[in-house]
Amino acid sequence: MHIFTKKAGLKAYLDKERKKGKSIGFVPTMGALHEGHLSLIIGSRKDCDVTVCSIFVNPTQFNNADDFRKYPRVVEADRDLLEKASCDVLFLPDVEEMYAGTKPIRPDLDGLDTRLEGEFRPGHFDGVVQIVYLLLKAVKPDRLYMGLKDYQQQLIVGRMIREMKLPVTLVAEPTMREKNGLAMSSRNMRLTPVQREEAAAIYAMLTHAAQSIKEGLDIPEVLQKAESELADFDCKPEYIVLCDAETLLPLERYDPDRKAILLTAVWWGDVRLIDNLVF
Repeated sequence: MHIFTKKAGLKAYLDKERKKGKSIGFVPTMGALHEGHLSLIIGSRKDCDVTVCSIFVNPTQFNNADDFRKYPRVVEADRDLLEKASCDVLFLPDVEEMYAGTKPIRPDLDGLDTRLEGEFRPGHFDGVVQIVYLLLKAVKPDRLYMGLKDYQQQLIVGRMIREMKLPVTLVAEPTMREKNGLAMSSRNMRLTPVQREEAAAIYAMLTHAAQSIKEGLDIPEVLQKAESELADFDCKPEYIVLCDAETLLPLERYDPDRKAILLTAVWWGDVRLIDNLVF
């Protein structure tokens, strides 16, 4: 596996591969890799000749300085996982390398960045959009791989790609889950073993709520009951909402011919977890 810390070295290597007619797949991450990330690597390797993974804990997307400080950083373990997964390139830039001399972009996100995560994490998506744009400019991939666990994020990145007219195809891969149903996340590393087991209640709650909505039950009552399912745990739901899967606008009724999504954010102790269910 080739490792680069500078954009110039990465560009020189990838330019040579492109001249050989090879396609490039890209998986951007903040490290603390798990099977969900590795599934993206596998998807890229299946579709593309060269797979690039970046590890960069992006300071501009953290609206909480304590969350940034506590974010798990295990680069050596990540590197070992990527080598075992036969990743071709690891890009490990620092903040200066990514942001020096850059200017903020302001694509029209059609309000997607102001809802849900945007409301509870002000400025978060400004940072996400900026760093993904900078990484795409550095890697210039043919295909970009992101997970559906961060549903709103990939929706916004897709919008940014279209608005900025970037020549890349976004591939959204299904959420990977632990055996108990908990969505895989780097933040799970901060949960205690007991919390990690109990937090499976989030996916169980979403599953029950989706079934009730499809059966025609009143949506506000379903969402209220969903929140009450978590009352026995040491957690605090921030939101549980039913939205249109394309606009993320709230739905007042369920239409089986219209793709809907349940989304939630829950503080489990001092760890913020998100999950969703499309149906």
